[in-house]
Amino acid sequence: MQLLDHVSISVAGLDTARPFYDAVMAALGAAKVYDHADALGYGERCGPGDSGHTYLSVQADPAAAPTAPARRHWCFKAASRAAVDAFHAAGLAHGGRDAGAPGPRPHYHPHYYAAFLSDPSGNRIEAVCHDAPCSPRARPQSSRDG
Repeated sequence: MQLLDHVSISVAGLDTARPFYDAVMAALGAAKVYDHADALGYGERCGPGDSGHTYLSVQADPAAAPTAPARRHWCFKAASRAAVDAFHAAGLAHGGRDAGAPGPRPHYHPHYYAAFLSDPSGNRIEAVCHDAPCSPRARPQSSRDG
């Protein structure tokens, strides 16, 4: 079950939020679908008879001053552990603050791999991959014809 249809995050200003969210959403494969003076959108909205999508709206709100990150938290699904790593690196390179380096979080479950950031307005965001780590590919066995 996909519980959320969309999420709206308030930020103090889009000038600092735009490069941050453009980078972290691109790292997760979420396309930017709109860029207005007061809001940004990523992902894909659902349509009639099509409920398999989700999107993020980042909205400008001058009252959204930086706050302690413990109260607001949003987690995004990542397709791979490499995408979690890319999300974290992109966020740090675009004004985010480290809130937990990429790595396993076995206290959630054995394959939980996540990274945490605080955006420029203090929102705490996470990317998670629930898949087992990739094991090195087994080399194909060669057969010898006698």
